[in-house]
Amino acid sequence: MKIVIFGATGGTGRHLVEQALADGHSVTAFVRDPAKLPLNHKNLKIVPGDVLHYSTVEPAVVGQEAVLSALGSGTQKDTLRSTGTRHIIQAMEKLGVKRLVCETSLGYGDSRQVLDRTPFYFKYLIVPLLLRHGFADHELQESYIKQSTLDWIIARPGNLTDGQRTGVYRHGFPANDQKITVKISRADVADFMLKQLTDNTYLRQTPGLSY
Repeated sequence: MKIVIFGATGGTGRHLVEQALADGHSVTAFVRDPAKLPLNHKNLKIVPGDVLHYSTVEPAVVGQEAVLSALGSGTQKDTLRSTGTRHIIQAMEKLGVKRLVCETSLGYGDSRQVLDRTPFYFKYLIVPLLLRHGFADHELQESYIKQSTLDWIIARPGNLTDGQRTGVYRHGFPANDQKITVKISRADVADFMLKQLTDNTYLRQTPGLSY
């Protein structure tokens, strides 16, 4: 399948690129700085651009069959995720590319109850003080996706780790599930996202991901 990956140099994005190539996909990696993705593969095309500028987004979507987004932000106060996602959706709808698989996060909206499974300091200090702007941008990002005409799936992982790809994790659980650990490796998030390219189980849904 021909796919473009936004956020390809981030933690999850790198795994998406590597796993997609291993699975035989034809990959376009959209990056701000090509030097941060030192990979060479016959099925990999690296395209420099900035998701905050629509003029660079549309050309990367041309000819693709699906889009994966693992956009991250270097600061907590910008709107890179939401603005970038709005540009991606605009390009996809214009060009007729339907499948969008996007990584966001557990812990806000209808998944807020998951925070009850996290340490006191995380729920009452880190989330309201350090992650407040990031969570707000995620919510806006998701709202753009849900209002679109795309065949979308939003993957909401718990706290991200640098563990290995295991292929063994939970997904689609209720927010009050007492058995989840609220953490998962970036490699396993990428594993799940790539499976959604051809699986309609979670079409237009927001499945959580966790061990």
